This record gives sequence, structure tokens and C-alpha cells, in this order.
Amino acid sequence: MFQQIFGSLVTNPELVSYFKTMYIIVSYCSFIWAPLILMTMATRLWLEYVRMNFIKKNFSFVLLEIKIPRIIDKTPAAMELVLQTMYQSSTGTWYDRWWLGKVKPWFSLEIVSAEGVVKFFIYTPKKFRGLIESHLYAQYPDIEVHEVPDYVSLAPYMHEKEKWSIFGAEFGLSKEDFYPIKTYVDYGLDSIQIKEEQKSDPITSTIEFMGSMGRGEHFWLQILIQATGDRFHDPKKGWMWWKQRGWKDTAKDGLKKLTEKKDKEGKTVKVDQTKRQQEVVNAIERSIAKLGFDSGIRAIYLAEGEHFNGANISGLMGIMRPYGSHDLNGFKPTLNTSFDFPWQDWNGIRANKLKKKIFNAYVRRSYFFAPYKKKPYVLNTEELATIFHFPGGVAETPTFTRVEARKGEPPANLPI
Repeated sequence: MFQQIFGSLVTNPELVSYFKTMYIIVSYCSFIWAPLILMTMATRLWLEYVRMNFIKKNFSFVLLEIKIPRIIDKTPAAMELVLQTMYQSSTGTWYDRWWLGKVKPWFSLEIVSAEGVVKFFIYTPKKFRGLIESHLYAQYPDIEVHEVPDYVSLAPYMHEKEKWSIFGAEFGLSKEDFYPIKTYVDYGLDSIQIKEEQKSDPITSTIEFMGSMGRGEHFWLQILIQATGDRFHDPKKGWMWWKQRGWKDTAKDGLKKLTEKKDKEGKTVKVDQTKRQQEVVNAIERSIAKLGFDSGIRAIYLAEGEHFNGANISGLMGIMRPYGSHDLNGFKPTLNTSFDFPWQDWNGIRANKLKKKIFNAYVRRSYFFAPYKKKPYVLNTEELATIFHFPGGVAETPTFTRVEARKGEPPANLPI
């Protein structure tokens, strides 16, 4: 069948003549398209090179562990104020960006379980450590912040692969990112009048799951953030495809689709909305009023030898489910280190490569730049504070370490 079709195409003089003509046209136009392709490739390689050099020379990171007291009487809005200090959007002039490779700093918000002991960390460039610490203490006076060695050394997967088993996943949004996820405001956590035992905090399910890790098991959750940048127009939407636009501009376009339509005469009229549709519009409007961060989320479950529990894989894949809503937005796994069918991965070669890649990306906290560059999505401060905040007494996981009493400073007038 295939030979008959192919033979008829080859012997058709009109088709042969057509392909010859197209080949001649493409060849003669190569002086136009070939330099453009080469320039695009060269520009991309150059940017990766100068950015990696800039990061190597100018970024030194530290890992801060936050020890939380028994009583937290602040709403997640306090964490929003802390996150605002991480909105560092300056990249300097075109010379800084294109010749020196200057990039915006990025941060990592991490919740980690080492054999069931749950801890909170912030991975930050060293020069922002003082700024972040001061805002953490301003919002949470009873916490303790310490610089600590990187916990990834507790699970040396790359050096002892035969001793460790690993499963990792990355999460993306189920809708366009101007649709917000279900936040602490939707859960009613923006009010300090609610009693602790009446709160429904979605982060408690995350902490409970992490606290269930047993001997030899580790679970790492990483939320990478960077001040959001511009994005390009969709070429299908008109000749202004080249114009750079912000996340808020894209969100406003989305709002117009939900609230306006064209009538038979081509005039713009308001759409009659149901109560729930109006709530969605209000949520989007509230969302775009806040600072946005380019974001990426990944989680890794590691265990030593026979301690690996396959049941925890389903827990990892569903760990972001409490933040989702059918009408708004939610998270879905976009990458994981397993395959559905054996013929997709002969002898586990592809899975092993993925495991190595996601582990290295986690250790490097790499997401926005090479060697592990992914396309981010935007989460605002309210959404991030929902996923990463310090829970109150509602989180009763026994292995969730807390500070019983903060170390006090000596009186300023103490005689020497």
C-alpha cells in the first residue's frame, strides 16, 4: 500500500516539478533564513554562557532553617509581607542583561521531612539574608532563624544510587495562570477571630503526610520563585505578537473574555454572569492586584534500601490537591520519574535519567536558568503564602518540631 502511494507520488510529474520549484526557492532564500536561524541559536548560547558566568561570580546562597513556636497567632497574610521582600525585579540596563548576563535573583521555599521530622527552610542569595531575617522576625517575633548546612547531604542519592530509591515530580497549573488557586482567603484563614480548633488549613495535610515518613525515608517539597518577567503576545492574536506584556496584562485580557462579548452589531456588551462566575471574576481581580512571581514546584521522595514505600508515591502526586478548585485553578503533575507502560522505558534507562536530572535540579535549585531551565508560571504572594506559611496549633503532627520558648536578648542597660 505504502509503496503504491509513494510510487505514484514519485512518478507524478506535476508533484515532482512542484517539489523541485520549492527546493530552488528555499535554496535561493537561504541567505535570508539561514543567518536568522544561526543568529537565534548564537544569541541563545551566548545568553546561557554569560548568565552562567554571572551566577557563578555573583550569587552565593545560604540555607535558613526557621524554627516555629508552639503558638502562631498570625494569619498567612504575615507571610505575604515576608514574600514581598523577595520581589527583586531589577536586571539593570541592556548592557547588564545582554553583555554581563545579569539576572534576577531567585529563592526557594522548602518544606522537608527527614524520617518524619518536618522543617521549614528558605534558600536565598547570601546578600538578602539580613533582609529576609529582619522581615521574618518582624512578622513572627517568636521564631528562630539559623543558617544550616544543606540537608540534601542526608540522602546522597548520586553517590550511592544502589542504596537509595527515588521518585520525583514537578507540578504545573491546570489552567492559565491568571486564574488563582484556592487560597487561605477562600479557606477563611484571613481572619484572626477564628479559633485554632476551627481552622481548616490546607498546609496541615502536607505536614501530616510528611510527618508520616518512617526510618530511612525523606520527603522534600521545593517552591522556586523569582520576580515575574514580561511575556510575549500570542502570534495568533494579531500583528502585535512581538510586544512584551506582563502577567497582569494577560490577566486583564482573560477578564475581558469572561466579562465582555460582541453583540450582533459588533459592539462590546457586558456578559450576564451567574453568582459563581462573578466570584471567579472577583478572585482574578484580587489576584492581579498583588505581586506575582515566576514559580516552579517540585517534590522528591527518597528512601534507603527496603524502606522505600510505594504507597507514598500517590501521596506525593496528590500533595498539591488541597489548593485546587474546579472553578478556579489547581495543580497537576507535569513530569514524574515513572512510565505507565514497560515499552515506554526499556530496562529503566529513561527513568534513571529522569531521576538523576530531577535530583540534580533540586540540589541546584535550578528552574529559571541553565542547566535545568523550565517554563515557569505565575503565582502571586497570596497563593505562595497559602502553600508556604507557618501553621498554628492546628498542626499537631508529633514530629513537627517547634520552639517551646524563644531565647531572649539580654537587657540593653546590663552593667559590664
